[in-house]
Amino acid sequence: MRTAKARFSTFCRFQRSLCTTNSSSPNGLLSPSIPPKPITPRTTQRTFSSTPSLFDWLAPRRGHNQKNRKGRPRVRTGGSTKGTTVVWGDYGLRMRDHDRRISAKQLQIGADAIRKRLRGERYRLYTRVCANIGVYTSGNEVRMGKGKGSFDYWAARVAVSRILFELKGDLHEQVVRDAFRLAGNKLPGLYEFVRKGDPPVMGITKVEAGTTLEEMQRPRLKLPMDVTAGRIPATTPP
Repeated sequence: MRTAKARFSTFCRFQRSLCTTNSSSPNGLLSPSIPPKPITPRTTQRTFSSTPSLFDWLAPRRGHNQKNRKGRPRVRTGGSTKGTTVVWGDYGLRMRDHDRRISAKQLQIGADAIRKRLRGERYRLYTRVCANIGVYTSGNEVRMGKGKGSFDYWAARVAVSRILFELKGDLHEQVVRDAFRLAGNKLPGLYEFVRKGDPPVMGITKVEAGTTLEEMQRPRLKLPMDVTAGRIPATTPP
């Protein structure tokens, strides 16, 4: 009967025979009995497009490792107009009334409404927001205190005049308007239809002809006291 040491030495010789290279092959690959695994190139995909990707725009990749505060949407006060114009597509859907927090389920319903209206068309849908804020709630009739609550759903903080969706493709403008109208009816708030090349928005003011970015970033002009007092209406008749 073979001992354990003999069995181990036989196993080691078998492993060495698998790792030896084939001297007859010109490229020095492994033996033909064990073909090498094919190398598949990794393609870079953009997470904000409608193409299948490894990331989900309705939930962060890291998960909820810490509880997020309610917070407020980050409104740029330094004169920036980032996120208010159409970048990737030809048409866009922009919020115009007030900043708010939109849940991932509502964003998914809005995107599904656009896809359902454009079924059969050749287009590409871009999403400009990501639901990466966790919302935590407590149950009904729960006393105050004792923690923030348990995780409920993911949401996105959307500032005013922010682009949510963009469309690109061989589509008629009226068809795109109807698709965005259906999506705006599903989402909370008021939205407007924008095209590529429309002027950006600073806060709620459009930077267009007659209103320049330098004028809006300029500090407020202080008028003399007599001019300011002349604008105040009199409380008693003269």
